[in-house]
Amino acid sequence: MTLPIDPVANLSALIRCPSVTPEEGGAMGVLQAMLEPMGFSVDRPVFSDADTPDVENLYARLGDGGPHLMFAGHTDVVPPGDAASWTYPPFSAEIAEGRLYGRGAVDMKGGIACFVAAVARLKAESALAAGSISLLITGDEEGPSINGTSKLLDWAVARGEAWDAAVVGEPTNPNELGDMIKIGRRGTLSANLVVKGRQGHVAYPHLADNPVRGIMTLLDALLDPPFDQGSEHFQPTNLEVTTVDVGNPAVNVVAETARASFNLRFNDNWTAETLKAEITSRLERAASERRLRPTASADIVWEIAWRDRPSPCFLTRNDALSGTLADAVEKVTGRRPNLSTSGGTSDARYIKDHCPVVEFGLVGQTMHMVDENVALADLETLTEIYRQFLLDWMARHAER
Repeated sequence: MTLPIDPVANLSALIRCPSVTPEEGGAMGVLQAMLEPMGFSVDRPVFSDADTPDVENLYARLGDGGPHLMFAGHTDVVPPGDAASWTYPPFSAEIAEGRLYGRGAVDMKGGIACFVAAVARLKAESALAAGSISLLITGDEEGPSINGTSKLLDWAVARGEAWDAAVVGEPTNPNELGDMIKIGRRGTLSANLVVKGRQGHVAYPHLADNPVRGIMTLLDALLDPPFDQGSEHFQPTNLEVTTVDVGNPAVNVVAETARASFNLRFNDNWTAETLKAEITSRLERAASERRLRPTASADIVWEIAWRDRPSPCFLTRNDALSGTLADAVEKVTGRRPNLSTSGGTSDARYIKDHCPVVEFGLVGQTMHMVDENVALADLETLTEIYRQFLLDWMARHAER
């Protein structure tokens, strides 16, 4: 029996599957073919929802006792853009000068390829300790994340699955392998803001109510003062205005409506609900300002629509998990990783409701870029980190 012990071969096979979200693209089949010869049971449930595409997912388990460790990730990738801009075709998995090129190389087929290789090596060495290992892999992380990890977790729990800990293989390292383990994530909250004015001629501003002045006033109130100064484990809460739109092609007409969208990344000083209340309070206070509207006779007329499914802020406080992984990183690389909560969201936000979860994967410098690529040496190093972690984590839990 040939086991998938080579992460380069594993990743090459996965990259050659054009699994642009939400398409499966053959990636789940390739992964299943790697796992079943090692004794994994494999299921590939498909989930559906209104106004979203159906998505195929994969759940695989090896063993039937505890402790039970989950590895989570995704095989879907973002579109490659103009393939002609790539040095090598984005799904060809070309190797050049010690690097493997292709969409998904680091985000995050590379992490999956390395974890599979790590398990295969332990299997070949007859070194797998008692317990269970599962892979929870979605095809809907880069998409709307409706028919992916959240539903896959519910599906698995309904079948009696429970986990002691989880590792997500997202690319967490900013510069070198061993830089960073993610032990939490900031929350995210988005909204659309609309200001209603009164259309008119620019030469007669007293007869109009310019919504641009109004929306500038409201956005200024959201941007200053800062929401907080950060906390022990998290950066300061930050609001970014992502679009301001009036849709007015005429230079001599005051528009009737102005729109803006914004996103916040918030720390553990807030919940989505307390942050909504703070934003609403700021808008209500600012609506009466006349500084930018000297001819206005009434408050700014505004409304806000919150986007669906805000993500909570969370922090994993589990030294048995983060400490064991950090030890494994240090044993293999000689570097002690920082424990961080920086960056955006990930599917760890769903997993944290089921078990302690941390994230560790490849260097993320080229993710989502043209010519996304990974060093072959990094694939080998990450495989050995995962292998060492599996040995140490299973042994630590066996002692309990």
